[in-house]
Amino acid sequence: MSRPEPRTQAACPAVFVAAPASGQGKTTVTSALARMLRNQGKVVRVFKTGPDYLDPQVLAQASGQPVEPLDLWMAGENDCRQRLFEAACEADLILIEGAMGLFDGEPSSADLAARFGVPMVIVMDVKGMAQTAAALVSGIAGFRDDVTIAGLIANACGSQRHRELIEAALPDAVPLLAAVPRNADMALPERHLGLVQADEIRDDLENRFEAGAQALMAEGLADKLLALPPVTFEACRTPEAKPPRGLEGQVIGVARDAAFSFIYEANLDVLKRMGADIRFFSPVHDCELPDCDALWLPGGYPELYGPQLSANEPMKAAIQAFFEADKPILAECGGLLYCLETLTDYDDATHTMLGLLPGSGWMRGRRGCQGMQTAELPEGPVRGHAHHRSVSEGTPEPIAHGRRQRHPAPGEAIYRQRRLTATYLHLFFPNNPEAIARLLGPVRPEPSKAAPNLESESCN
Repeated sequence: MSRPEPRTQAACPAVFVAAPASGQGKTTVTSALARMLRNQGKVVRVFKTGPDYLDPQVLAQASGQPVEPLDLWMAGENDCRQRLFEAACEADLILIEGAMGLFDGEPSSADLAARFGVPMVIVMDVKGMAQTAAALVSGIAGFRDDVTIAGLIANACGSQRHRELIEAALPDAVPLLAAVPRNADMALPERHLGLVQADEIRDDLENRFEAGAQALMAEGLADKLLALPPVTFEACRTPEAKPPRGLEGQVIGVARDAAFSFIYEANLDVLKRMGADIRFFSPVHDCELPDCDALWLPGGYPELYGPQLSANEPMKAAIQAFFEADKPILAECGGLLYCLETLTDYDDATHTMLGLLPGSGWMRGRRGCQGMQTAELPEGPVRGHAHHRSVSEGTPEPIAHGRRQRHPAPGEAIYRQRRLTATYLHLFFPNNPEAIARLLGPVRPEPSKAAPNLESESCN
């Protein structure tokens, strides 16, 4: 019997949830949408535009499905296209939450929506305005001719009369899809790097999701979205396409707990597809490392768990011995802070850290650094991003710096001590699996000037 030909296209309704600016309630509305449809028995696949760890945690809990990043620069067009295709094969609806304002950044949310032909729904906080909201939406709808605006969700609407004023002023081509009343029970809690992690407030989030779902159900929003014309997505990889098996037989210990949780599932998937076995451990709670060949200390909130991390002497000793044995360690952002000698938190309390890397870290309020950069590693370039509210000082001379996306100034420092590689950058492993395999592999690699990305810039 001949094998059936693999699917090359899949179609389902899709909506890009965008806003004119940050702080309009995109994540609140997107999570409410996901929960509303999930409550109706629908399969909802949600994506988040750009680099983000916190919003996807919330959206995954709301939808009951994994949430992955879509970013044309960091991940590449092929990676985005393939993920959308795979989601369309199983979903009743795809939701893509944008970042910042819909035209902000290069590439922007609008660029992503235009590339894949996904209609945009504008979420706007309308508190303090009425007809002006319609004027802003009209300007947005006419700003680019390659983007379709399917309608407006008026967030924080004060009354029925408020709704009527906005709806009457909207152009015919941009309907009012829903008016969400002001409701503190729907709002998502925040802290200095964004939303509070989902695992910390799981029960509270459930109540907020349900409140949001009820508000949107009253607007009949589910039927409106499911009635949108399907969007067709094409596959960019054959089922047989695999990254190199550069980590065959390797066991990688990955720190994962409330202090270290900034982990892309796509990164774990690439490690597994390259042959690695993943074993998680908690630097906060565990007393020993798993039996492993390499360590990944990702970002997170070590500043919130300084006393626990400092007091866990058995774990500190285990990681220090691992370092002294010249085994590979990748430490990103919060992982970098953990590898320094001390970390001073927001209360000005200083905690002793691992001391694998000379230097001290300290938190500095809401000012920080963020942006897209390429880590210029000896093993090869890997794209990623920075987002932190801390600084480090007294560190050794870096071996390299990140290359900023659109600015000539040097980016984040990249440090190397023995086989420890530490940086503020969060790396997106699918961008260059070969470099990651050399970084975490068993043998110290020879420097490499460049390495090809897994995906090309287009399908052709």
